[in-house]
Amino acid sequence: MKSRDRRPSFKVATRLIVVMVGLLYVVPPTANSMSSGIVRLPKAIKQDWLAALPGKPEALLVATLQRIQDGHLQDALRIIDRLLSIEPNYKLAHLIKGDLLLARSRPLDTMGDAQGASAEAVNDLRHEALVRLSRYQAPPPADAIPADLLQLAPDQPHAVVVDTTRSRLFVYKNDHGVPRYVADYYITIGKKGFEKAKEGDQRTPIGVYQVTSRLERAKLDQLYGKQAELYGIGAWPLNYPNEWDRRQKRGGSGIWLHGTPYDTYSRAPLASNGCVVLTNQDMGEVGQWLQIGGTPVVISNGVKWVSRQEWQAQRALLGKQLERWRQDWESLDTQRYLTHYSAGFAADGVDLAKWSKQKQQIHESKTWAKIQLSNVSILRYPAAMPMALITFDQYYQSNNLAHQMKKRQFWAFEDGRWQIVYEGTG
Repeated sequence: MKSRDRRPSFKVATRLIVVMVGLLYVVPPTANSMSSGIVRLPKAIKQDWLAALPGKPEALLVATLQRIQDGHLQDALRIIDRLLSIEPNYKLAHLIKGDLLLARSRPLDTMGDAQGASAEAVNDLRHEALVRLSRYQAPPPADAIPADLLQLAPDQPHAVVVDTTRSRLFVYKNDHGVPRYVADYYITIGKKGFEKAKEGDQRTPIGVYQVTSRLERAKLDQLYGKQAELYGIGAWPLNYPNEWDRRQKRGGSGIWLHGTPYDTYSRAPLASNGCVVLTNQDMGEVGQWLQIGGTPVVISNGVKWVSRQEWQAQRALLGKQLERWRQDWESLDTQRYLTHYSAGFAADGVDLAKWSKQKQQIHESKTWAKIQLSNVSILRYPAAMPMALITFDQYYQSNNLAHQMKKRQFWAFEDGRWQIVYEGTG
């Protein structure tokens, strides 16, 4: 008796390919125009690469969809099976496998065509597939630098840049002051997108933050009981709201980097209450680079990469502004010193008028002053207007005083020049 050919018919296979590839051209409902635009897959993978696929779940997912695009559904099924053997709780992989198996018997009208499937859940998984594949279509440029990382201080061995529009977190190392790409990871952000403004708005903040502590799973269990499962392997709280957030009257708290529940491999791009969420495996890798109180975490609504030349020019410009401020302060010429401060300057309840009066009185009591700055960090601050967060160690000496502190300044580009809008210890 002649055996039945169990391969999908040409018509069925073609229909599945159209559906699976077509999902890349449909932008699902999003927040803040997240991941908008047309995404196109790279060329088909080579056979020799297929034979030695890496064990990373995301690479296996991409390889699966590429084989579907090429019409090699059996190859796709074998790859997705390998992925599920590594991450059995990966919902997106289960959905794709279900479609591959269902395509053997009938054409599919949409991704996740099984009866009873939740439209919202399927849409979330389609969105995840979209943003994961987008990263492979447009990887971070190898010869460029994130515009936000203008200067990393010697005590900042790594920096993290979060792109909320691409659902991606990038890690850079400090290579003698030059940011060098290390790795990048898929992330989940708030259900309502980004630009957090108040408690409970389910948005992820935009700004520059630091990790304030590290909460291991055992500590989370102690603090939160069963609710600790939400954070997976652990959590790294951020200092939201920072000084600029409070200045802008932004509220809320509890913004963390954390993992996923152990029964879930990954969450949808828009699924948290405002935190930045990674898979447990990825959070474990990122966690090794996070330094409490040191590692800057820049959360933006779109990372911009610039050439080495442009990066150096922007870095030099802000560096010169900082040096002029230092020199003018050291000169004890109060009027020159105050030209570096914005009319809208405010710090801890002190406006520019009070600040000016205090500085005038202090300068009149000095016969000389010497200010040294070290460990300087310059980060472009994601905001509607051009801004920067500059931190440094400051050593101050005068005829009647000597002290050392860590200082934080927010600079804004106003009226054609850089001016200080906030200054405080940090």
